[in-house]
Amino acid sequence: MKFGVERDVLAEAVGWTARTLPARPPVPVLAGVLLEAAEPGVLKLSSFDYEVSAHVEVPAEVHEPGRVLVSGRLLADIARSLPAQPVQVSVQGPRVVVVCGSSRFTLLTMPVEDYPALPAMPAVLGSVAGDVFASAVAQVVVAASRDETLPVLTGVRVEIEDGEVTLLATDRYRLAVRTLPWSGGEDRPSATALVRARTLSEVARSMGSGEVVLALSPEAEGEPGRGRGASGLVGFEAGGRRTTSLLVDGDYPKVRSLFPPESPISAVVAVPALVEAVRRVALVAERSRPVRLSFTQGQVVLEAGDGEDAQASEAIEAQLDGDDISIAFNPQFLLDGLGALNVPYVRLSFTLPTKPAVLTGQTEADGEPIDDYRYLLMPVRMAG
Repeated sequence: MKFGVERDVLAEAVGWTARTLPARPPVPVLAGVLLEAAEPGVLKLSSFDYEVSAHVEVPAEVHEPGRVLVSGRLLADIARSLPAQPVQVSVQGPRVVVVCGSSRFTLLTMPVEDYPALPAMPAVLGSVAGDVFASAVAQVVVAASRDETLPVLTGVRVEIEDGEVTLLATDRYRLAVRTLPWSGGEDRPSATALVRARTLSEVARSMGSGEVVLALSPEAEGEPGRGRGASGLVGFEAGGRRTTSLLVDGDYPKVRSLFPPESPISAVVAVPALVEAVRRVALVAERSRPVRLSFTQGQVVLEAGDGEDAQASEAIEAQLDGDDISIAFNPQFLLDGLGALNVPYVRLSFTLPTKPAVLTGQTEADGEPIDDYRYLLMPVRMAG
């Protein structure tokens, strides 16, 4: 095999393909990236760890067709460090030779015959604008659990119904839900999938331009909300890049009922002012101790620390509708929700100090809330 390719093209393609390679692969070949130069002008790069697969096609000058398997992370490191000149790659016996300008690298090959076949792309259900998809995923994954002992909560539930896609994630302390429109969904059957938050986040970041195609295997199709298992395969494709992933297996908890049917108390606060105030006051909140927010007409007072510990307080402007209320939150969880809104103002809706609050965004202080994204946050019980 022999081909030529631009340095930036190779570095980006190898870096993207190798991003999900396992640090400790169960089989040595799973640490490799498969290079295939089979068609005139096309270089294919693939990786697979039996859970997540990645495949990308880039332009290249193919002089001799062939396929070879090399260490993905090593090739990615080399490609990033090469000078800004065209790259020539060739196979010489059991080695791959990479030449760029005066730089020359020799890599050992891995047994390509032992490499598993990549899974086929599932049936396509529809597509969504890449930038909208990336923004929606970023808003939701902040609430996904990082506790691998509860694998179901490390996933993002994807629900497809009536021309809309709903993304939902929770770690039991907060719940994020985002709904977005998509193309091709109206005449398609309803479907649900539970996708690893880490995988979904990587896909969204790397496919955030153009249209992102979403595909699901038949095992994942069904009516949303029934809590069914999620065995099957999900696929994403955009800009010549394709990723598939096994779905998280298990029944997702029925968390939608946590949203209160009505909220008699609400407050509107400027997001930048609230973020800065929370950050300052939280400096004295050791070990994720809560920050207390006391809402009265015209202002909210933030407090942290008590007794003989360090203490802090700050008052900022707020518009309150309803009775005065004091409530406490984990400061980082509150900051995560505020950071996901992407609008100038936040509306905090309350029922009781011991019940969850719901954060929604709005573009103006006196405007209407934007209901396509909701962030529900459990309060922390205050002493006394």
